[in-house]
Amino acid sequence: MQTVSEIQITPVKPNNGLRAFCSFVLYEAIYCSSIALFTRQDGTIRLVYPTKKLGSKDLNIFHPISQQIGKFIEAEVSKKFKDVMKNDRHSINNTIGNGL
Repeated sequence: MQTVSEIQITPVKPNNGLRAFCSFVLYEAIYCSSIALFTRQDGTIRLVYPTKKLGSKDLNIFHPISQQIGKFIEAEVSKKFKDVMKNDRHSINNTIGNGL
């Protein structure tokens, strides 16, 4: 059984580290979406899982329970993100020298 599959990356115009939104299927059973993908200063990615504002509280919709699975998901999404960004118009590689 594949742990993380059907990873989809939707790049956005970079804004304060936000680079894309992603979705994936977990354990061929659960679809997870609306996950923000931010880049850290060292170039690695950080996933921010969705929340719901209820009054003054932010409630987690879903997120990894263990650090181990969180790191695994992050690594799998990172691979896909790098592949997508090779050909994306918002890629740093595609904006250098283009006056952007």
